[in-house]
Amino acid sequence: MSSRTAPQWQARRSGESLQRPGDQRNPWQRDRARVLHSASFRRLQSKTQIMNVGENDFYRTRLTHSLEAAQIGSSLINQLQRVATPELAELLPDLNLMETLCLAHDIGHPPFGHGGETALNFKMLQSGGFEGNGQTFRIVGKLEAYHPEHGMDLTRRSLFGLLKYPVLMPPLPAPPAQQPGSLSQWKPAKALFACDADLLDWVLEPLNAHDRQLFQQVDLLDRSPWQKSRHKNLDASLMELADDIAYGVHDLEDAVVTGTLTESQWRQHYSQFYQQLSPSLAHTVKLLGHQLFKPEHHLRKDAIGALVNIFVTQVQITEVLAGASEPFIRFNATLPSEERALLDNLKAVVFEHVINQPDIQQLRYRSQNMLLDLFGAFHTEPERLLPRNTRARWRAAYDQLGQASADRILCDYIAGMTDDYAERMYRNLFMT
Repeated sequence: MSSRTAPQWQARRSGESLQRPGDQRNPWQRDRARVLHSASFRRLQSKTQIMNVGENDFYRTRLTHSLEAAQIGSSLINQLQRVATPELAELLPDLNLMETLCLAHDIGHPPFGHGGETALNFKMLQSGGFEGNGQTFRIVGKLEAYHPEHGMDLTRRSLFGLLKYPVLMPPLPAPPAQQPGSLSQWKPAKALFACDADLLDWVLEPLNAHDRQLFQQVDLLDRSPWQKSRHKNLDASLMELADDIAYGVHDLEDAVVTGTLTESQWRQHYSQFYQQLSPSLAHTVKLLGHQLFKPEHHLRKDAIGALVNIFVTQVQITEVLAGASEPFIRFNATLPSEERALLDNLKAVVFEHVINQPDIQQLRYRSQNMLLDLFGAFHTEPERLLPRNTRARWRAAYDQLGQASADRILCDYIAGMTDDYAERMYRNLFMT
């Protein structure tokens, strides 16, 4: 039996193996269906990717980004199945499993993107912090409504693949006495929440003590985000690569179509970078860059597809943790240095000429402050303002485990809001 189909990786935390009469799906197909039909996945249609939802009907939301990442993830698997050795190809996730990870990877992101994430982290500093990937793990493992205790009750391998940062939050500093005007120094640590340590332990149970110690190594930092985990598993590396390609290429398309990125800005950015590429790749990127800004839409789409193809066709499996006995953590999907540098530069273009633009940052600043105010209101008057079901969960957490646990319930509620819902709630509470 291959490691991919070994019972320990197909196990669900509930211990159940419910199979309805006539249901021929494998475990990964069932996991994919649970993500697709979840409320958390549907909410991605109204959560910001880069540009605010509702500003334009062309560009991506978190939902369309996740769908594109899933398609790219499947392409990566198809490519590796053709070029990897039989032993390494055997480690690759099933296509349904790969799509499950890509579809689910952003469901923990709060309203208003990374600005909202930083706002919630600041408010949660005394209660365990907040981070979008940690919230994804919490949603699929505990919060969604498929099981009374275990969320979507996904297979162990699906949960394992969602461990982009397989470590717990470090001790966090106390917030300042007065709320700062800027939250730039309070970006979240990339980690899971301490209250979900039991779920992490269950997921990592197949690893022996030596492998787990290697896998969970971190670099401690002296400022936000406080720590950096060193390793991820094979499935998570594939999911992250698909995410990076979708972000670097497809969000670039949004920037071009909306006029946020001009051809002159593109050329200026790449004028010094081309010399770092081989002559053939530099020539290809120059041609595609010129094609991106042609008025004919089909030429732009062709260029976007060609850029994706550059990365997909160069993916490889690399040994990254030589001392580990478990192959799922010993190997990662990677790009050669040249293609990796190109992808990082595409992401840098999007950041500099889209995300870092004043109009986007002004919206992010406004949205951050909205979430800060919403958290403050619900924290001050939870039994007055929270919806009935959330209020009941808040009260039970407060009575049993105290304020930090109650704050986590409050954070779950706000993080689950769509951009539109958060806007309406803010107007209801603070505007006449």
